[in-house]
Amino acid sequence: MEQVLFRHNRAGRCVTFDEYCGEGGFDALKKALTGLAPLDVQQLVIDSNLRGRGGAGFPTGKKWSFVPRDLPGPRWLICNSDEMEPGTYKDRVLLESNPYLLVEGMVLACYALGVRHAFIFIRRGYETGAANLRRAIAEAKNAGYLGENIQGSGFSCDIDVHVSAGRYICGEETALMNALEGKRANPRSKPPFPAVKGLWGGPTVVNNVETLSNIPAIVTGGAAWFKGLARLPEAAGTKLFCVSGHVRNTVCVELPMGTPLGEIIDGPCGGMRPGSRYKACIPGGASTPFFTPEHLDVPMDFDAVAKAGSRLGTGGIVVFDENSCMVAATLNLITFYARESCGWCTPCREGLPFVREVLSRIEAGRGELEDIDILREHVKYLNYAFCALAPGAMGPVEGLLRLFEDEIREHMTKRRCPFKSS
Repeated sequence: MEQVLFRHNRAGRCVTFDEYCGEGGFDALKKALTGLAPLDVQQLVIDSNLRGRGGAGFPTGKKWSFVPRDLPGPRWLICNSDEMEPGTYKDRVLLESNPYLLVEGMVLACYALGVRHAFIFIRRGYETGAANLRRAIAEAKNAGYLGENIQGSGFSCDIDVHVSAGRYICGEETALMNALEGKRANPRSKPPFPAVKGLWGGPTVVNNVETLSNIPAIVTGGAAWFKGLARLPEAAGTKLFCVSGHVRNTVCVELPMGTPLGEIIDGPCGGMRPGSRYKACIPGGASTPFFTPEHLDVPMDFDAVAKAGSRLGTGGIVVFDENSCMVAATLNLITFYARESCGWCTPCREGLPFVREVLSRIEAGRGELEDIDILREHVKYLNYAFCALAPGAMGPVEGLLRLFEDEIREHMTKRRCPFKSS
C-alpha cells in the first residue's frame, strides 16, 4: 500500500534533511506558498476528511475553520506530543524516524491559519524525539523553510519545542495550554473554546503529531487521493497502529483506515505468541472499551469501531491472551488513571480511587455481587467529570462489565482470581 507517514523512513535510524528533501520533502510547502491561498489549504484539509489522530477523531479542517479570521492580535498553533496514553507510542516512532514531516505539516497549518508562532509540546521522556525536532527546526530554518519571509513568500513562521513537566492531564488541550503558560495543568472551562480564546487569550488550534504529519501529503496529492487511501468509503487516509501485548511481534505500522482488527494482528504482528489464543484487546489506547474475538472483523475506523462499542482513539492496540485476567487488566488501567487525575473535580478525584478500591477487592476475591452495580453506577456518574479523563478511564470498566461479567462473578464465587494458582 501507499505510505504517507512512513514513506521516508530508514531502517534503524532517522532520515536526514537531505534525504527528506530529495524525496519530495517541503514540496507541499513550496506548492502552497506559490499557488494556494491560506483558505485554499484549509479547504483541502476539510475536503480530505482528515480526522484528528490524537484520540477524539474530530474533523481537522472543521476545527481549523472555527478560528475567527477577524480577531486582532496573535493566534497560535500547538502540536500536542504529550503522548502518555498507555499502549500508545506512534508519535514517538514518527518523531524518531522523521521529524521533518511534522515540521513541514506545522508550517502548512500555520500558513492556513495565519499563525506566526507555533509550539510543539512534547512528553518529557521523549528525549530523542525532542532532539530530532530541534535539529529539524534548525535545518529547516537554515534552508529557508522556517523563519522570516519563507521562500520569499512574505509569510513568516517560527516553531519552538517545549518539554512537558510530565503528567497525563497535560495531553488535554486546555490543561496543555495552562502548562505552556507556566500554570498548573488543570483543564479550563469551555466555552470559550480554544479556537476563540486559548493560549494567552488568543485563538488557538491544538493538533496531534500524526494529524499534522498528514498535511503535506494532502496538499501534494489532493483530497480525493487522500480519501482513496482508505478501505471504507466514509473513511480517509492511513493510520498508525501501535500494537503490543501478547502478540508475536510488537509493531507500529501504517495501514489504510478501515483495515480489519484481525488482519492487523495476524499480518504485521505475526499473530499471537506461540501457544496462546486471542482473548481480547484494547483497540484504541488505554481509555477504550475492550474488543473480543467477535470483533476481529471490525474495520479499524472511527465510525465502525464506535458502532461496535468502543473507540478507535489513538490506534494503540493492546492484546490479551486466554490466560489474562480481565479484572486485573482493568484494575491496572484504573490505577494509572487514578494516579494521573489532576484532582480538579470531585468525580475524577474521588471516583477513580473508589473504583480502583472496588476492583481491588474483586481481584483479591473479596468482592460482593453488589459491587457490580456499584461499578455500573460509576460508569454513569463519572461521565459528569470536568474533562474527558474520568469518562475515558471508565471505558475499560464499561467493557469489563459488558463483556466479562461472568469473569467478575467467578472471582466472587471462587473467592480468588481464577487465573492465579491457589
